[in-house]
Amino acid sequence: MTFQEQITQGIPSVLPQPKPYEININHAPKRKEILSEEEKKLALKNALRYFDSKDHAELIPEFKEELHNYGRIYMYRLRPDYNMYARPISEYPGKCEQAKAIMLMIQNNLDYAVAQHPHELITYGGNGAVFSNWAQYLLTMKYLSEMTEEQTLVMYSGHPMGLFPSHSEAPRVVVTNGMMIPNYSKPDDWEKFNALGVTQYGQMTAGSYMYIGPQGIVHGTTITVLNGFRKIKKSPSGNLFVTSGLGGMSGAQPKAGTIAGCITVCAEVNPKITRIRHEQGWIHEVHENIEELVIRVRKAQENKEIVSLAYLGNIVDVWERFDQENLHIDLGSDQTSLHNPWAGGYYPVGISFEEANEMMANNPEQFKAEVQKTLRRHAEAINRHTAKGTYFFDYGNAFLLEASRAGADVMAPNGIDFKYPSYVQDIMGPMCFDYGFGPFRWVCTSGKPEDLAKTDAIACQVLEEMKKNSPAEIQQQMADNIQWIKGAQENKLVVGSQARILYADAEGRTKIAEAFNQAIAKEEIGYVVLGRDHHDVSGTDSPYRETSNIYDGSRFTADMAIQNVIGDSFRGATWVSIHNGGGVGWGEVINGGFGMVLDGSAAASRRLESMLFWDVNNGISRRSWARNEGAIFAIKRAMETQPLLKVTIPNIVDDSLL
Repeated sequence: MTFQEQITQGIPSVLPQPKPYEININHAPKRKEILSEEEKKLALKNALRYFDSKDHAELIPEFKEELHNYGRIYMYRLRPDYNMYARPISEYPGKCEQAKAIMLMIQNNLDYAVAQHPHELITYGGNGAVFSNWAQYLLTMKYLSEMTEEQTLVMYSGHPMGLFPSHSEAPRVVVTNGMMIPNYSKPDDWEKFNALGVTQYGQMTAGSYMYIGPQGIVHGTTITVLNGFRKIKKSPSGNLFVTSGLGGMSGAQPKAGTIAGCITVCAEVNPKITRIRHEQGWIHEVHENIEELVIRVRKAQENKEIVSLAYLGNIVDVWERFDQENLHIDLGSDQTSLHNPWAGGYYPVGISFEEANEMMANNPEQFKAEVQKTLRRHAEAINRHTAKGTYFFDYGNAFLLEASRAGADVMAPNGIDFKYPSYVQDIMGPMCFDYGFGPFRWVCTSGKPEDLAKTDAIACQVLEEMKKNSPAEIQQQMADNIQWIKGAQENKLVVGSQARILYADAEGRTKIAEAFNQAIAKEEIGYVVLGRDHHDVSGTDSPYRETSNIYDGSRFTADMAIQNVIGDSFRGATWVSIHNGGGVGWGEVINGGFGMVLDGSAAASRRLESMLFWDVNNGISRRSWARNEGAIFAIKRAMETQPLLKVTIPNIVDDSLL
């Protein structure tokens, strides 16, 4: 069968032969045993409903074995035989170009070069899934190949509920992931209901088909590192940034450190992902010996090198040994997947990677105790470094939250706040999000590198023209973005699809998108998919990350994210998504995203202007109402440019009166 025929057939009527378990692939760890015997039967019934009853007897023992061995039913035998990657849009079957673009984006999320655990349909973060099983993937792709512009595909946590009649102005796909009743949103609830096959953790851009590999966070991480050094009034040159995590989004850190111009040491316990990042050129060197690492860092400091060094081992060993050696760390953070601490997101020190994985599956209580003991040691070592002048910030991965729950010394004297700020509180919030700057991204559906180069040039031209008349308050942001886009090609950021990320405000996003649409109309480039990370101005309500610099008491509310996805859906988005969990953990955040296909039409111009303006200014207005100074400036400026915008501005109380 051709690729197109395999897509359109969906779940095959004749079962394919079982596939061998490929040990050279980076697989998800075994999930903990959490289902009762009756619940295991329910999980099997739930999985079997995708298949004709004639196949049930054959599949039951196989699915039962998967549930026993891996804690989930992935339906490995249904994994397609074709290579998984984002093909040019012209190669996808279908009746609707928008649907073809979505198929392209789904396959990019599952590309072996992009996905963290591709056979388990997990894109990043240890549990950020596009689908829960391969039947869902096959059925979704079939529906998309049949879709017309008068239909909308409804996705319930990876399950394609079906195609419903709608209209050409409606989103083609509406995605929800993990939207639980609040009382059933604890970590073990995810383990249970995901094992049952009735919900999934979509992370942020995994379950919304908008992940573009580590590049997706490189720009934001570069800005964070640059501004971290600016905050401590140091040049990055010859100075040291220490962090951990190389899988998924965290893999961007060493590349960002290199672009910023510092020495980066990033620890990772997983040998496979460390090797992959080295092969991809995202890290310069891999070290397995801590003594050799110390010597190498001193040499880099002396020579003011720009170099990224991976340490294959536990980050706690790095912090403790650097303290003993009195090796000064300028910036410190952590980006392990602590939103997922008990299922592979963070590993205990002093135990091998293999032993830890076995303990995680077979003795989860001991594993949890070892992780919490490690977190306490981790925090103690950080505290010793910060006493010597290190600037440490929480990277929004729930490090401080989980460390506090483990009893680590991370609380401020008031017993309420953490002693270290979130990077959003100190850097990204006041410098970027409050002014509307966030991770705008695009994908060239032609798959041609030359199209990406043309879009880079268009974006750069738009930004340079805008900078001439930009107010002083955002000149630094504009300069950083121009520098980034000029270096995008030489830094070889593409992994998977021909994609780019660029921090831009509402004006920048709209002008760049319109310039793309005009270039498409002139047939200078092919169709372009617009999107963004959920980690943005408006998309996410996350009290310890995206909205951690909201101080009016509303950071634990989720109105903004819900309003955002509702507003995007009727202002022209091609697809929209809303998720529980992502970045900082299940039950800790609500986040939403969108995708928009530009086809060169007048309708696309109308949609992008309406939707992108709302998508950013929704968040600025909320930040303004929280009395954030930069956001008050930004929303007033937005009202000057758009007469139909009328936003309630806060009155400021003199603290002395209180």
